[in-house]
Amino acid sequence: MTCVTPLSWEREFRPAPPVADPTPGSRQLARGITATWWYTASAVVFFELMLVVAWTGITAAVDLRGGAILVVAIGGVLWCASTMLLLADYRSRIDAGPGIAWGRLAVPFLVAVAYGLVAGSAVGSWALAAMPVAQFFVLLRWPRGIRMRVAATATLLLVALTVVDSTARGLDTGLPFWLPAVYAVLLPAMTVSSLWWWDVLVTLDRARASEAKLAATQERLRVATDVHDLQGHHLQVIALQLELAERLLPTDAEAGMEQLRAARLSVDEARQGTRDLATRFRSVPLGDELANARDLLTAAGLTVEAVIDPDADAAPGTALGPVIRETTTNVLRHGGGRRARLQLARIGDSWRYEIANDRMPGAPLDHDGSGLEGVRRRIEEAHGSLEVRRDADEFAVVVTVPSQSEEGR
Repeated sequence: MTCVTPLSWEREFRPAPPVADPTPGSRQLARGITATWWYTASAVVFFELMLVVAWTGITAAVDLRGGAILVVAIGGVLWCASTMLLLADYRSRIDAGPGIAWGRLAVPFLVAVAYGLVAGSAVGSWALAAMPVAQFFVLLRWPRGIRMRVAATATLLLVALTVVDSTARGLDTGLPFWLPAVYAVLLPAMTVSSLWWWDVLVTLDRARASEAKLAATQERLRVATDVHDLQGHHLQVIALQLELAERLLPTDAEAGMEQLRAARLSVDEARQGTRDLATRFRSVPLGDELANARDLLTAAGLTVEAVIDPDADAAPGTALGPVIRETTTNVLRHGGGRRARLQLARIGDSWRYEIANDRMPGAPLDHDGSGLEGVRRRIEEAHGSLEVRRDADEFAVVVTVPSQSEEGR
């Protein structure tokens, strides 16, 4: 029969922690990234529409009967709409492996080929016939190093076909030669640059998230290593003392009891070492606490204004450290705004800490909760004062503690 200790029972039957809701800053960053994507996609489609308008104007100069104009204009709108499928596939394949999903891209490819053949034949332009197909290949998510070669090849092809068109009698429109050439050059270059900026944004956002996760992981590993070293040493000593006591008790009871007393002292040392270790991790310099709070709020998407006294480490860290952590968490959970302000200054014989954040319209005004109540108790123990200001557009917490509260506790 397996023996289940209270600790193992608690570990086995402890309910899973609830999944935390995204913070307002995280939601704001997600909305910003989504808006950037739509800006990128709309820029590409807008440039394509401008090309369709340009070719419609050229067609009107070549054929005034109207049939070719409708083919170029209406077909061009359908072609631009089909490129949205390519852009959606480009966005969805950020984490995809190498290769191209040709099955999903069959529709935009067929639309590009059909529009190029029909419109190019109606106008008598090789450049117009090749343009939709070239754009199709430029919009694919190629492996690293291939995209620029594809864009350069498409640009050279379109320029060469534009030169061919300029020598053809069927395109004697009276328009300058450089006009279609400029459009031909700009189409692949503009598309690639827009997608490149989107890739840079995604890479930076992932690097930011990875950096935060890596910092948390490194801190956990450091704590785990210190706890392992401390407890491993003491437990090994206690095990040896108990083993020795077990051997001595049948023959020399006094010596065995001496080893048991030594084991008890080792247990006390282990507990004291654990407390000292926890105190060391809690006793972060106040300047670092404020820097961490500023970085955390910035990473959450808020614009942070920080005014920190150069002698911040001299402030009573035992009293203000937990206050900084709790109020920063309060801003992340309940703020919902876009800006935050951190201030720590020495005023006479006291230190004044203030954190404020703007409020979203319609946000509830009282959300003190247990967090601020805990802050109030801690500040009262340090003989300080707590002020909570609730304005229509700002929520602020102001804490004042004596400069000697650290020694008085």
